Amino acid sequence: MRYVKLGTTGLDVSPVAIGAMTYGDPERGHPVWSLGEQDARPLIKHALDVGINFFDTANMYSNGSSEEILGRALKDFANRDDVVIATKLRHPMRPGPNGKGLSRKAVMTEVDHSLTRLGTDYIDLYQVHRNDHATPLEETLEALHDLVKAGKVRYLGASSMFAWEFAKALNLQKEHGWARFVSMQDHYNLLAREEEREMIPLCLDQGVGTIIWSPLARGRLARAWDDARSTARSGTDGDYADLLYTAEQEASNRAIVDAVGEIAAAHGVSRASIALAWLHRQPVVTAPLVGAGSVEQIDDAVASLDVDLTDDDVRALTVPYTPRYDWQGVSDEAAMNALRARVPGMVLA
Repeated sequence: MRYVKLGTTGLDVSPVAIGAMTYGDPERGHPVWSLGEQDARPLIKHALDVGINFFDTANMYSNGSSEEILGRALKDFANRDDVVIATKLRHPMRPGPNGKGLSRKAVMTEVDHSLTRLGTDYIDLYQVHRNDHATPLEETLEALHDLVKAGKVRYLGASSMFAWEFAKALNLQKEHGWARFVSMQDHYNLLAREEEREMIPLCLDQGVGTIIWSPLARGRLARAWDDARSTARSGTDGDYADLLYTAEQEASNRAIVDAVGEIAAAHGVSRASIALAWLHRQPVVTAPLVGAGSVEQIDDAVASLDVDLTDDDVRALTVPYTPRYDWQGVSDEAAMNALRARVPGMVLA
């Protein structure tokens, strides 16, 4: 494994990260596709065995059980100081006041809950899952800074938001001398490239590394177009996935998926390896998050590091892309509620 720096920090991470949303108690999360502890542990161990040291979860995943499962597995299979644990906060963890958001109270409360569930005394990368417009940004940023100074958190990261919002946060952190966001976790893949307009140039300019969620476009880039909903996950959240990859772009998306298949066949590797190899070519990308449900998926992700795409390959993969509205940049609560109303039970990445 060739390790890379996270943004402009000195932190070494594997260029493939395990997205632990897949792992969680099915009775506390997603009964169709969550992998319980017995199934998750061998996959976490295999990831460690092949050199992956970067693991991402969130407090909300399966109502905290993802953190619990990941924490116990890493305690049993790894040296804590060799692995990089990332988790997130923002979304509801309990009903009633102060059970969600990014207030000082919520930040201080949720970090302690996550530390307990993970079974560790520090979090390597603590990320705001989405913005909280009900809390002054300065309040959130100062509280996060205090976690770093208290030693509970090593680095800070953010996730999907508008580029202007992220720029504002970075400027406030610089102005006040607060610990800075070193990473942005965003939605980026061959079928979703709208972040190339503003967020990615901002991250490149500011030395912020990106961690990619849904790098395989909800599985669409890992299989033939007609099999796009053949997995348990995609079969249950197809309407949500259609929000990400709209029907209006079907011709473009199909052409890209077909190109992935042709190039995979030419290189003798999986479709997933090709889609991930394209991400590895992007200088802003630190690591895609792979929600691996099998050993083979982990191995395909690692194999992508050795795929050398030609310029012709890249043209074939990128030319069919057409612009589309990237709703994931929307962080306004009213807009998000409108989306939830369209798709009951919608799960945020």
